[in-house]
Amino acid sequence: MTDSLSLPAKNWPTLEKGWVWLCGAGPGDPGLLTLHALNALRQADVVIYDALVQEAILEWAPQAELIYAGKRGGKPSAKQRDISLRLVDLARAGKRVLRLKGGDPFVFGRGGEEAQTLVQHGVPIRIIPGISAGIGGLAYAGIPVTHRDVNQSVTFVTGHDQSGNVTSSLDWQAISKGSQVIVIYMGMKHIARIAAALLEAGRPASEPMAFVTTATTEDQQVLETTLGTCVEDVAASALEPPAIICVGRSVLMRQVLDWQNMSAGHPARDLDPLGRGRPAESA
Repeated sequence: MTDSLSLPAKNWPTLEKGWVWLCGAGPGDPGLLTLHALNALRQADVVIYDALVQEAILEWAPQAELIYAGKRGGKPSAKQRDISLRLVDLARAGKRVLRLKGGDPFVFGRGGEEAQTLVQHGVPIRIIPGISAGIGGLAYAGIPVTHRDVNQSVTFVTGHDQSGNVTSSLDWQAISKGSQVIVIYMGMKHIARIAAALLEAGRPASEPMAFVTTATTEDQQVLETTLGTCVEDVAASALEPPAIICVGRSVLMRQVLDWQNMSAGHPARDLDPLGRGRPAESA
């Protein structure tokens, strides 16, 4: 029997000296790591990792030097330019470099900026996508980002810009009107302003809303609320980021798809949360 670190027989890519692989570590649960990510962890000389990468994932690279480069809102952290240039320096020193980022490196993860810097300095790269928290984290909470009885569109937005403030480039009116479900990354700090913007744009105060913190980990917590009461409910809950926020009727599906609680013996709360009065049709 092979151990949990063994890969099935395949011509797996080799992480060469002087290369940087930018890799998504998924939303938290080590089991959501891809095989390409595991292959990279087994080969790396250096792993530069973010704040949301679980320690259990790093244990799969016992041979590597581990360098923390996490960025958390309101806490001292390395400047993005410095992180990117350190990747360049390590590659030029002949190291096999793995840049490990929570979720997917190209979904609000600054992976595009780091890849751009590496290419500009002539460093060869490989991109390894990961499961984004906006999809995987909500799935662990029993919330599908799409459901054909609910929505044919979903919009992913970030809750803050480079300065840490609510981004001024988002057209909340257009987002509110154009997307049935909205998934917000890194928005907990500014939820009062975000909720006010959505309400002003015409979203109803009764609209279902969910906050999923430390998604897919043992510490995951889920708060179900509404757009009109979310600010007060979040304050009363004492939940802490990181959080994924979902706005829209797909949140109602948690009443029947909360699979983690069901596996613990808790029954579904409502077998027809959408009020359709019929079972789902077959595909």
